[in-house]
Amino acid sequence: MKGIKPVIVLLCLMAVGRLHAQTHIPNMPEHDDKPYYFGITFGANYSTFRMNNTQSFAEHDTFKSVQPHSGPGFNLGIMGNLRLTKFIDLRFIPALVFAEKKLTLVDMNDVETNTSVESIYMQLPFQLKFKSDRINNFRFYGMLGSMFNYDLASNARSRRQDELLRVKAIDVGAEVGIGFEFFYPNFIFSPEIKLSQGFINTQYKDSQIPLSNTIDAIRTRMIVFSIHLEG
Repeated sequence: MKGIKPVIVLLCLMAVGRLHAQTHIPNMPEHDDKPYYFGITFGANYSTFRMNNTQSFAEHDTFKSVQPHSGPGFNLGIMGNLRLTKFIDLRFIPALVFAEKKLTLVDMNDVETNTSVESIYMQLPFQLKFKSDRINNFRFYGMLGSMFNYDLASNARSRRQDELLRVKAIDVGAEVGIGFEFFYPNFIFSPEIKLSQGFINTQYKDSQIPLSNTIDAIRTRMIVFSIHLEG
């Protein structure tokens, strides 16, 4: 019996070691060799305007202050991923982005008015994805890219007289972000956060619109929290 106990202990240790090794077998080991793959993406966003006032803002007698605030929205799209090197991918993620930018206006009588500009963007971004080495079923990555937005809800050509601000349909900008990849047996779960900044002044100037006389330029900034499901 004394000789059997060390053998039992050794067998138990070997079994535990085998189970431990099995838990670290990488899922989808062939995935990194794929030249391309696809996925879907969805998430939430918070967008706001970055504003520059006109030099004659103080001379106008319409508004005392104009303060932009972020508003919530969501996005839904599809992904195409092309492998360039072991550590760099090229991604194309066309998406529909529903966004809202809020404004608080205070007139000369200290009356506060809250309004918002709603947008439905058809977004076409190209991104370079810089990947780390894979650690078992986990990987970290950074992202840098450019985007083209077309606002399907743009009111630039609207004839309504009660609008305070009009925006153009087209915008281009840059994106930067970070994300994580978690490998499961049949898919990759990838949460990501990114910041996008528009470069174009999207304000549509019209002397009949109140804010056209006080705002010189508006540009869109957006923070996006996304979930990618990749195959």
